[in-house]
Amino acid sequence: MSLVLEIVSATHAGMVRSHNEDCVDADEAAGFAVLADGMGGYNAGEVASRMAVELVSSGIKAALEKRHIRDLDAPSAQALVAEHSLRANAAIYEAARSNEAYEGMGTTLVIGLWFGASVAVAHVGDSRLYRFRGGVLQQLTRDHSLLEQQIELGVITREEARYSPHRNVVTRAIGIESDVEPEVHTFPVSAGDHYLLCSDGLTDMLTDPEIREILVACDDDPQEAADELVRQANQSGGLDNISVIVVRVGDASGSSRR
Repeated sequence: MSLVLEIVSATHAGMVRSHNEDCVDADEAAGFAVLADGMGGYNAGEVASRMAVELVSSGIKAALEKRHIRDLDAPSAQALVAEHSLRANAAIYEAARSNEAYEGMGTTLVIGLWFGASVAVAHVGDSRLYRFRGGVLQQLTRDHSLLEQQIELGVITREEARYSPHRNVVTRAIGIESDVEPEVHTFPVSAGDHYLLCSDGLTDMLTDPEIREILVACDDDPQEAADELVRQANQSGGLDNISVIVVRVGDASGSSRR
């Protein structure tokens, strides 16, 4: 199956933060999208997220120039997104060690690379990737966070986690340590799928059913969906930076309807 992608994005500092430490990028022709949510001291989070996105984007583009995207299979696609996650980690870790102003900086990272009838996903931290198919919204990534660990252990419920003061504590991030293990998976893709990459500024403000409702209402217009997700997250409080990337999958005939 030959797939075509429409990729749009929206990002906003939110209603509380003075500047935006999220960063996004995508390339429809190359078939990838990447999102990072930075953390650290003054401006350091912004530096980390920008470094991660720029390094991943340039690295994947350079690699795909050497081999056509149609030549990718699941192992090579997974290796590609994992490799550039690790390269970003090494570069950010070294920058933080060599510049006192960047000490402790880090970032979440989520990457989607579409090839053939599949998508390879790599992520570190609590930025997420969802798939919206046949009216069903499914989270494909698993948060690397303290709360997710507590939920898996049965210490708290998912509903209780929404109001926990620890909801933004990640257990894994890019650039914090010399080594990091990105979680990497491959999922099947169908024409008509929508994919959503997002920072926790969205998911802290909106529930999955609320996100699904927006995607249903804006099914024909991915940019409207991205803008509306950000608008409603801000309307619900906008306590953090909010970034989203919406990817709509069509087939080579131009159809993207379910």
